[in-house]
Amino acid sequence: MSEVVTERRGSALVVRINRPQARNAFNQAVMAGIGGALLAADADPGVRAVVLTGTGDRAFCAGMDLRAFAAGGAQPTEDERRGIQAFGEFTAGTGGCEKPVIGAAQATALAGGFELLLACDLAVVAENARLGLPEVKRGLFAAGGGMYLARRIPLAVALELTLTGDPITPAQALALGLINAIEPAEQVLDRALELVARIAANGPLGVRASKRLVRMAAFEPIAEVRTAHAELQRSVFGSDDAKEGTLAFLERRAPVWKER
Repeated sequence: MSEVVTERRGSALVVRINRPQARNAFNQAVMAGIGGALLAADADPGVRAVVLTGTGDRAFCAGMDLRAFAAGGAQPTEDERRGIQAFGEFTAGTGGCEKPVIGAAQATALAGGFELLLACDLAVVAENARLGLPEVKRGLFAAGGGMYLARRIPLAVALELTLTGDPITPAQALALGLINAIEPAEQVLDRALELVARIAANGPLGVRASKRLVRMAAFEPIAEVRTAHAELQRSVFGSDDAKEGTLAFLERRAPVWKER
């Protein structure tokens, strides 16, 4: 049984962690599978966004599978190494996928699972899920991105979450701006696909540029952001898609994007 399964749903690539017996925890195969799927999405012009979800009603993802990592395993293949690298870049916020990634947490997301959700561009969460970074309760710290929470939420709140390790509710996460929507568990995936449809109606070059620049503005020096902004403005605003978007608006019709 594959531990990461993918499915095309219209213009979305749905990527599902498929280890319900282990609460969808990360192992080498899961990291390689997610990273490989992100690379495949970038290479496929028919994919306009990725939806990342989990299997079962116990967890979206429980973070690192410590037993699996302690046991070790076979050396990864070249393809697996590329996938693991893409996964690491994605969770670190330094790359991994140019296209929007929407987290669809159908159940609880704790530790690395919450960090995986935070790495997504948008997030829809089940109303009964628990969210949090409990690493300090195990003598660790949230090393998969959780230490950068203060770039997104008030310092005092980030410190409370990471120093106590206590979980928060989806409603609290929504109020903090960490997620975009709360739904009953059985409707989480549908809401994520609805977001994909809204994104896919827009110009793909503009969408990718927007993702890159907004993320850069949140984390990178402003001089680097301005340089990238100028480069992307020249390429996107001079594209066939920019002309098509304007013409479609004037002709009151839906645009036909060409990604060039």
